[in-house]
Amino acid sequence: MTENKKPALAGLDYLDKIFTVPEAPDSTLGRIEQGISENLTGFLQANIVAVEKDLSELEKDFSDSRIPEEPMFVSEQTEFLMDKLVAQSVHTASPRFIGHMTSALPYFMLPLSKIMMALNQNLVKIETSKAFTPMERQVLGMIHRLVYHMDDAFYSKYMHNSETSLGAFCSGGTLANLTAMWVARNSKFPATKNFSGIENAGVFAAFNYYQCQGATILVSKRGHYSLQKAASVLGFGKDAIVAIPSTQKGQVDIEILKSECERLKNSNIKIVAIVGVAGSSETGSVDPLDQLAKVAKDYGAHFHVDAAWGGPTLFSKKYSGLLKGIDEADSVTIDAHKQLYVPMGAGMVVFRDPASLAGIEHHAEYIIRKGSKDLGSHTLEGSRGGMAMLVHSGLKIIGRKGYELLIDQGIEKAKSFAEMIKANPKFELITEPQLNILTYRYVPEFARRALDEAVQQENHQLIELMNNELNALTKFFQKAQRASGRSFVSRTKLKVSRYGESSITVFRVVLANPLTTVDILAEILQEQCQIAESLDAKMYIDKAETLLKEYQK
Repeated sequence: MTENKKPALAGLDYLDKIFTVPEAPDSTLGRIEQGISENLTGFLQANIVAVEKDLSELEKDFSDSRIPEEPMFVSEQTEFLMDKLVAQSVHTASPRFIGHMTSALPYFMLPLSKIMMALNQNLVKIETSKAFTPMERQVLGMIHRLVYHMDDAFYSKYMHNSETSLGAFCSGGTLANLTAMWVARNSKFPATKNFSGIENAGVFAAFNYYQCQGATILVSKRGHYSLQKAASVLGFGKDAIVAIPSTQKGQVDIEILKSECERLKNSNIKIVAIVGVAGSSETGSVDPLDQLAKVAKDYGAHFHVDAAWGGPTLFSKKYSGLLKGIDEADSVTIDAHKQLYVPMGAGMVVFRDPASLAGIEHHAEYIIRKGSKDLGSHTLEGSRGGMAMLVHSGLKIIGRKGYELLIDQGIEKAKSFAEMIKANPKFELITEPQLNILTYRYVPEFARRALDEAVQQENHQLIELMNNELNALTKFFQKAQRASGRSFVSRTKLKVSRYGESSITVFRVVLANPLTTVDILAEILQEQCQIAESLDAKMYIDKAETLLKEYQK
């Protein structure tokens, strides 16, 4: 703000203006809106600073806890945001940003989001959402049909039925999984003539009435941490989550799962749910869902599939078989803000039985009356925005074939990248991609030879020595690449059967951005090779080689 500019002052005229009169086209905000509309990619590239800045420095711009007494002009606040917030945001739309599950958005999502925000509908009740309610029910019907393939008569009967619901919209996979586990809990401890049900009586009374020693939810070690949150919120406690070891492919070990189910049954612990993973966050692995469905049926457990990431694979004729058995699930989570390319804050859970959500139904005379079609009666959240409008638009504008192309090219790029890694002796592919996520790491030649020999001889001490040094090197590489601002891969820790029980640090790559090309992937590998030639990297490499020589003496 210039020295002689008149400050903004609170008053009815000022408030009336900011609620009714938009900024002029030549104002700061007007120019920004025009730039986003004309060239979104160019706007992001021009305004996000690539070079890493320490978080403690950023915090200085957001350190004042006092709310200003007098207002600030829109343009002044916009300039602050552009300089201090936008410039230091993450360029998640970049084709070189391949480290996380956040990608570029179709251009039409921005203006449609503006319409959605302007309407400001509240999906808790028809009185505050009107046409948004049947639209959201339609979207849930579309996703339900993608998963369960019911016929026209089924959707004609249930999609807009006030007594049933095909699913629930929520802000993401965490609440979708929680909703599924909530339904599962209530269905396994239902009301009877002499008991009001766990929903009313609580966990302690339910365990006493049903004479069990506890309750549990089983999932592979690749399961999402949101399930621990769900177990905690639902009163079971985090310890109720039984994590089953996974195979070398990252899939749940079915035989260990069966053995654990038998142990729990003999211990009089009720198996509330068995959860299959369709696209794990770390490696993209998919459990054998058809086999899990059978185990769940054998033990009377609710079968839930967390397909927050991998669910849209069902659009692909070529790869949908990877999710064989998902249509046998009692419930399925899918995140629209992942591979349906919708802005953040759009998760869904659908239920095979339209009556399932009756187990968590709730009403209030002033807002969600019994017998109404109010969506809030079957959702954990109360007030919710109309994100279904954006999912609806994606499904219509991109279409089934469009999503099929996006899924196919993402998986095939991951396979190409995996072959690229395997062909380069400087890198080690850790997990083969089942979908479009893979992991790998940089391994100097001396370390590769030492590890091969140590694995062959079952020399666990040498394996641990080498992997500890490679872990530090991988962490350095990932930070250095991120700091350079040209590209980004994430990192995680995994237990790999080849190396025994110790965890190793690896690069993690997610290939969902349609703008990412094979050439860009080759350049990212080349950049990592260049990092290896830096003096700082050589310090890590030389240290590892020195320790190896000392060990071999």
